[in-house]
Amino acid sequence: MATNERHPMHDHLAQRIVDYIHTSSDQMMRPPTGILRHPYTVPATADSAYYSSTLWDWDSWFISVALGQVEADIDERGRFREYEEGVILNFLDHTDEDGVMPILLTPDGPMIHGDPSRAAGFSENMHKPIVAQHSALLSQRSGSIAWVTDHLDAIETYLRRYLESHVDEATGLAYWQSDFAIGVDNDPSVFYRPAKSTASIYLNSLLYRELLAFGYLLEEAGRVKEANVWRGYAQDLADAVNLHCWDERDGTYYSVDLNLRPIDPEDWLHRGAPRTWNSLLLRIDSWSSFMPMWAGFASQEQAERMRQRYLEPRTFFANYGVRTLSRLEKQYNLRASNNPSNWLGPIWGVSNYLVFRGLQKYGFEAEATELAEKTVLLFGRDLERTGSMHEFYNPDNGEPIMTKGFQNWNFLALNMIAHLRGETAITEF
Repeated sequence: MATNERHPMHDHLAQRIVDYIHTSSDQMMRPPTGILRHPYTVPATADSAYYSSTLWDWDSWFISVALGQVEADIDERGRFREYEEGVILNFLDHTDEDGVMPILLTPDGPMIHGDPSRAAGFSENMHKPIVAQHSALLSQRSGSIAWVTDHLDAIETYLRRYLESHVDEATGLAYWQSDFAIGVDNDPSVFYRPAKSTASIYLNSLLYRELLAFGYLLEEAGRVKEANVWRGYAQDLADAVNLHCWDERDGTYYSVDLNLRPIDPEDWLHRGAPRTWNSLLLRIDSWSSFMPMWAGFASQEQAERMRQRYLEPRTFFANYGVRTLSRLEKQYNLRASNNPSNWLGPIWGVSNYLVFRGLQKYGFEAEATELAEKTVLLFGRDLERTGSMHEFYNPDNGEPIMTKGFQNWNFLALNMIAHLRGETAITEF
């Protein structure tokens, strides 16, 4: 099967996915348990070997995007609301006074790798910047922010912690403190690299949308002046990303390396020609480079160049979607792995979805439709063969690689099907 072959929409596979998601969504709901005082959602079925009882950060956000589509399809608004709102309330329960929010919560406590608190200089990663986006999504669906109004100051403290402790002063870019729990687990631009060295294009794209979402929440609460301040922060970040992360030569965005020696005016070896740059491009071709299209701060011209890169069969363009790492990268492999999970080339439902949304936002409807069809083919065939979905897949033959029973953001296929059918498709904020 050629890597650029187009797959027609298979109505029976799409309907199988729709039926499966509609009947399986309840399996991701959990009652209050242990330290988790509020009901919440999990990524997998109860009998899955992984993810059956833990509350994850960006996973729960995308679960809500998919659950919104379920509610729209069955015309039962609010069916999952207490679980979805409970996700955010649980995380806020365990956020310290400095705004440090955990990435993952179990009924027994948070999962941590190092001390993320003030005592350790805020030198560990925290909850990805999607709390305001998640809150805005739920508020738009319910038509009210009343449930979160009393928590806006706590969310602001959390976001200020990002801006004050996770943003590089010289470039204005957000960086990972370490390679712990970054979501795209073994991204070579972060994995095994020095602490505080990578300003990730994925992280900065998330943070840009997060700052805009918080502006939305503040405006809905009548705090318009403050809302515009936060929208200003978003624009500052977009300007920094376009300045430092866009590569005009390659026509794409990359993460950048911040691990440069400081300028020492007393060092005779360098003072005759001190460096004038504050970062170096990490030219590693990852699916994350398409995130600025999803975020919406790429220009139309930049998006067109990235569209062309997306369509290259030697790199990303595969039978079943978007390779998470270019096939030309030295690190490319399709092995099964857990902790870290493998993002070195396999197809993931969430990366297919986010690239689909980016293509759609910039008017590349033919490419977005084709990617949605490939995703339907991937999950539909898996359901036919195994009766389940998996965590990640071989990009060439669509075979599942590991973790049967993984649901999570795979359910975003439902939103893609709604788009293909010309129905109302629920989207993230």
